[in-house]
Amino acid sequence: MKILVINPGATSTKIAVFEDKNKVIQETLQHSVEELDKYKSVMDQKDMRAKAILDFLSKNSLKIEDLDAIAARGGILPPVEGGTYLVDENMVDYLVNRTKVQHASNLAAVIGYELASGASKNIPVYITDPVSVDEMIPEARLSGIKDIERKSLSHISNMRAVGIRIAEELGKKFNELNMVIAHLGSGISVAPFEKGRMIDVNNANDEGPFSVERTGELPVGDVVKLAYSGEYTKDQMKRMFIGKGGLVAYLGTNDLREAFRMAESDPKALEVIEAMAYQIAQEIGAMCVSLKGKVDAIVLTGGMAYSERFVEMIRSYIYKFGPIFVVPGEMEMEALAYGALRVLIGEELPKVWRDER
Repeated sequence: MKILVINPGATSTKIAVFEDKNKVIQETLQHSVEELDKYKSVMDQKDMRAKAILDFLSKNSLKIEDLDAIAARGGILPPVEGGTYLVDENMVDYLVNRTKVQHASNLAAVIGYELASGASKNIPVYITDPVSVDEMIPEARLSGIKDIERKSLSHISNMRAVGIRIAEELGKKFNELNMVIAHLGSGISVAPFEKGRMIDVNNANDEGPFSVERTGELPVGDVVKLAYSGEYTKDQMKRMFIGKGGLVAYLGTNDLREAFRMAESDPKALEVIEAMAYQIAQEIGAMCVSLKGKVDAIVLTGGMAYSERFVEMIRSYIYKFGPIFVVPGEMEMEALAYGALRVLIGEELPKVWRDER
């Protein structure tokens, strides 16, 4: 079974081709901040990213008709249970026209569906464990304002995949352990998994630590003042929070490696990096509390986990909370491909998403 995996991030589109469980090709198509600034919304990037994917296939002597399925990163749908879903017109319409959050993950299913629709044979498109998987406990939902409920939006696909891997290394099943897993990418998700269930998580768009390009949680009073200052439009404010926050706001780069190079001659740059590590450690500590201190493993994953220096900054705060495991990068591509493969070979039935408004 030949499966194309599409995984858009804020500044890149990760592409891979699997034959059954074997990854044959993988490439990260980078999109510069200047290139992305040309588009008013994330969904406006669709055609640009689709063309890059077709160019990738052509470069590798492949065409859409060679595929048995497309596995796409799940976008921000209303809360759903985990599993593999068939992408259809209803889901695409929601992601294009009705989703309440602008996020790069919304692009994957839409691009995959349009690519498959243009093929000369029927090619199914699937998403597995989308961003909006929601298994939060009731007490985690209350925000403190009656009309605002905390949302479960996370890098669930990679976090669950690395959690399963660490459990296997420990000779256990994922649903036998309590873990705090931190995905450290362009967005940061930190979640407590109680016996395999994600009982809480910071919304990586507007909660938790700041990241390379997102502000994370902000002093709400100052945000209100800024919003009513008359200096910014609603869209400009949103762009400040996602895309132009974090390291980009302070240092003008969304690359941690570049930030460390700047820190060699600029103490302020080092202070910003240390502040990001400090906030990540704080969030991990908070999620240990969610597990009532019963933590079998703390796992650091995502792109920033490649930096040993940055990992050590975080470790210096949390080393007493539980055993720490580092899985640099991500296993999202494998998780998406394996989800589609399970359906293709009949091990699992695909779920059909319905907008339950």
